[in-house]
Amino acid sequence: MKFFKGNIAALLTVFFVILYLIPINGRLLWQPDETRYAEISREMLQRGDWIVPRLLDIRYFEKPVAGYWINNISQWLFGENNFAVRFGSVFSTGLSALLVFWLATLLWGNRATATLATLIYFTSLLVFSVGSYAVLDPMISLWLTAAMVSFYFTLRAEKTWQKLAAYALLGMTCAMGVMTKGFLALVVPVIAVLPIVMMQRRVKELLLFGWIAVLTAILFCLPWALIIAQREPDFWHYFFWIEHIQRFAADDAQHREPFWYYLPILCLGVLPWLGLLPGALLKGWRERITRPELFFLLSWVLMPLIFFSVAKGKLLTYILPCMAPLSLLMAAYATDCVKGMRPQMLKINGVINLILGLICGLAILILSIGLFPQWVILTKQETYKAILAIVAFAAWGGMGWWSMKAHGQHWQWAAACPLLFALLVGFIIPQKIIDAKQPQNFIHHHISLLNQSRYVLADEVGIANGLAWELKRSDVMMFSTKGELNYGLRYADNSDRYVDNADFPQWLIQARRQGSVSLVLLLSRHGEIPAYLPVASRIERMNRLVLLWYAKTS
Repeated sequence: MKFFKGNIAALLTVFFVILYLIPINGRLLWQPDETRYAEISREMLQRGDWIVPRLLDIRYFEKPVAGYWINNISQWLFGENNFAVRFGSVFSTGLSALLVFWLATLLWGNRATATLATLIYFTSLLVFSVGSYAVLDPMISLWLTAAMVSFYFTLRAEKTWQKLAAYALLGMTCAMGVMTKGFLALVVPVIAVLPIVMMQRRVKELLLFGWIAVLTAILFCLPWALIIAQREPDFWHYFFWIEHIQRFAADDAQHREPFWYYLPILCLGVLPWLGLLPGALLKGWRERITRPELFFLLSWVLMPLIFFSVAKGKLLTYILPCMAPLSLLMAAYATDCVKGMRPQMLKINGVINLILGLICGLAILILSIGLFPQWVILTKQETYKAILAIVAFAAWGGMGWWSMKAHGQHWQWAAACPLLFALLVGFIIPQKIIDAKQPQNFIHHHISLLNQSRYVLADEVGIANGLAWELKRSDVMMFSTKGELNYGLRYADNSDRYVDNADFPQWLIQARRQGSVSLVLLLSRHGEIPAYLPVASRIERMNRLVLLWYAKTS
């Protein structure tokens, strides 16, 4: 494969830098996720407390602590900036990619195939979108990938000490997963390996050595688990029953979606390699007997995918751990297509990218010239954003066209499809979305009023987190809604961190005697400032975000 001749490390480094490192400091933080994780780690470093997660100085028990540790180290090394906030996700994605390369080398002993698998992983839309976004999913994906690589070592091990070491490593990686995002880090590997164990008739071996992994996982988790239980006795009750049982199985589970929800997500997530997806899955099934490593990868993809599809609560980021084995399957399929002189699907993949680029570019052009006024999201002052978006998708389509030329001989160039898009996406976000979802822009415009305020309140947790992050103060209060802080606000020592809208006028009278007050509201589309609010000394508005500033009274 000509594309991979030369310095493989340099090739992968270039893609990693362009897709992951260059863009992350140029994009504003999104609320609620990125502002949340930025602020939790900032407060942990400020307090010097790496045990109990807090958000706005309020107990925050939705996740364990290991993911915050990675973010803490990132901020400690790089400072309090957007690069540091996202670097934990980027770093985790980079390590996952190294595991993909390593496993591909172990499976097939072919550096070109290993490079292709890594490149597919790097450039898949779901991976680089989530992998450069400050959430915990890239970290849990790292540990789940490491767990499956460890399990593969158990299959290869021939001596008893090798199996013991491999199972201990499996337990360690699962433990880190549990401490990052919870008990799913145990469930997902188990359901992924069961078909493999049964296919290879290794049930007895699993029962004989599996306890090593369980014991290792317990020993790794135990110190922090005991300390958090001592300091916050209610943590495990909340984390287990509410965050696990209710979120994934209860009738009132969060983010309820239909069973088929992940099918379109998966198709979009593997772009620009969608043309390889059907053949890779079929190959894994058809050759499951003759090539056991393909069934290993297929089970790793499908079993977690089915599990998350059955769960009532769904988020698109949940299937990120499926992308590593899927990249390996697609690399194996593409390699066999090249060897077998079957370029049809490789050419079809180029056609898909060409059509995608043309459709997206044309859609943006039509919307930007106002043919459908009800769908216009870019103002006339943002014409340059439409131009940049059209250029980005034209480049995507152009690379798709190039990858299908010469009977598909340039098919590897599909990897370059998203490069310009990744570099420009931070500059093409409509201002309406920026003002609603990226509060840093609004805060920067009104930093003077906010800095001189004795009290700062917000009616959205994500906005409150952004205020705390930018102002470097954790005493931002909630107004009218509690959101994800509802549980933490039940504690008596946090009861003064929330002001109900009915109590606000009287509270405001007392607060203004101590200093000025800033209230930041996120209005509904075309919404107006609630009439029940007292008249403000100043009102500053940017689309849906509004700052009501109340001057100090004597």
